[in-house]
Amino acid sequence: MGELLGARRRTSMCGEVGAESVGREVVVMGWVGRRRDLGRLIFITVRDRSGLVQAVVNGDEAAPELFARAESLRGEYVVAVTGTVSRRADKDVNTSMKTGEVEIIVSDLVILNEAETPPFSVADEGVRDDTRLKYRYIDLRREDRMRNLILRDRAVRSARNFLAAEGFLEIETPILANTSPEGARDYLVPSRVHPGAFYALPQSPQVFKQLLMVAGADRYYQIARCFRDEDLRADRQPEFTQIDMELSFVGEEDIIALNERMMRTIFMETLGYEIPLPIPRLTYREAMDRFGSDKPDLRFGMELVDITDSVRGTGFAVFRSAIDAGGTVRGIRAPGCADLPRKRIDALALFVRDYRAKGLAWITITPSGEVKSAIAKFFTPEELGEIIKKFGAEPGDIIFICADKYSVVTNALGALRQEIARGRGMIRPGDYRFVWITEFPLLEWSEEDARFYATHHPFTAPMDEDIPFLGSDPGRVRAKAYDLALNGFELGGGSVRIHRADIQRRMFEILGITPERAEEAFGHLLTAFRYGAPPHGGLAFGLDRLVMLIAGAEAIRDVIAFPKVKDASCPLTNAPAAADPAQLAELCVEIRRKESDPE
Repeated sequence: MGELLGARRRTSMCGEVGAESVGREVVVMGWVGRRRDLGRLIFITVRDRSGLVQAVVNGDEAAPELFARAESLRGEYVVAVTGTVSRRADKDVNTSMKTGEVEIIVSDLVILNEAETPPFSVADEGVRDDTRLKYRYIDLRREDRMRNLILRDRAVRSARNFLAAEGFLEIETPILANTSPEGARDYLVPSRVHPGAFYALPQSPQVFKQLLMVAGADRYYQIARCFRDEDLRADRQPEFTQIDMELSFVGEEDIIALNERMMRTIFMETLGYEIPLPIPRLTYREAMDRFGSDKPDLRFGMELVDITDSVRGTGFAVFRSAIDAGGTVRGIRAPGCADLPRKRIDALALFVRDYRAKGLAWITITPSGEVKSAIAKFFTPEELGEIIKKFGAEPGDIIFICADKYSVVTNALGALRQEIARGRGMIRPGDYRFVWITEFPLLEWSEEDARFYATHHPFTAPMDEDIPFLGSDPGRVRAKAYDLALNGFELGGGSVRIHRADIQRRMFEILGITPERAEEAFGHLLTAFRYGAPPHGGLAFGLDRLVMLIAGAEAIRDVIAFPKVKDASCPLTNAPAAADPAQLAELCVEIRRKESDPE
């Protein structure tokens, strides 16, 4: 390539050639996007990560060999173009291009590399996702894909600069660590030196960053790579990146205030959007009562309404049996949705079943004020009127109601309000509604396993006033935990940590982690606490999810250079793949097929 370039050196990125460059000679390098041959005029679109610029070869003025090279160009050839920037005629200005006011009159053209016809055109929007990901390097040539990666870079640099200015040290923690008895499944790595033993890829740097606080690092951060062997969703990948931090000698208010300032800085420097501070807060219970979610989307209404007391004496068996069983009856008012066809209502009833709701009752108030409902016959006109009044429903609205256990009703209605809002266009693009969720329950009871699990993780501190209930009523204990939610997504979460060994051991005991297992997995942390652990706390933001929301992308894979697909595989490299038998033998690993696997 050096020989091809000769003395040429790029002077400008393609997308940076603007009106201020008129009259100057420039050298741009990139990929051929399109070539249009109009007889003695050849128009070439050249693309790099910054954008596109048009180059023109005039056959009446250019040397024959230059014109011949221009004629030979094909899409995705790699070229170096030298020429003088000229202003386009008014009628030829292309307002859809950042460089659409100008073009380059070519004086020299070098083909740096030819290219085969790619499996799809960079400009083609109708390409299957699996094909795009198999040839991800071509997909990334799309302007929107590359723009997302540039946006990601800006967000990372913004966070780094902010945290450095706040006195944080960037410290790397191990990727090869030990497995954890809590939380999601680990990815395991066999050890060659220690046959039969395994490392685990970190789900987070949690223990290490707490040890750094014991060590006196005071303020730590890391752009941390993390791994969880979980089923994928639109906002989840098996390997992901966190903006991770930990601080000493702080309380909940200090951590929240600092992260509000950081989030405002990131959004201002990436989007030019100013987040109003302070960010509103909701307790966990209030969020569930009002929105049916601990990551509520506040861009629209449709808050949950509790009508349990209003229908307690009803003759409607579904409501009555739920209440008698200690459950609740709640619903949402969907404004202006009385025109939903019955087929769509039935589809919504099926939708809430995915959230374990047994059914969905509905009451429609037509624009003329007529009430229509399959459950109307179970209520007197006065009772029905009281229900409608409770929801504040007006002509043109529809009310949806669920009756079941509290957790089932809130989860189902929380998902339903978002489904309706998306389907009815109630969400304004470019609207960012942040909210802190606080006072989470420290523990969650699993009926299936008949045991408690940590709501966040086993290192989260209980609220001081709730410590006495750890022994008598663990489910009542609230955590010094806080999540930042944005538009229905959890951006990040954190907590003040347990820094006393006695309380940490008590927490392990409640979680069913035996002293022997606690010592095996976390003995290094418990030992460290004996040598003077400061009060400390922290927070981690999901970088991929954050950039997805900033970019307005539909899934986090759109902001990751080389993402995995739904089954955690990589179409580009075909990972995971079978290992060489010699490698397995050296690692003392034997593959045993599941009975369900084909021969």
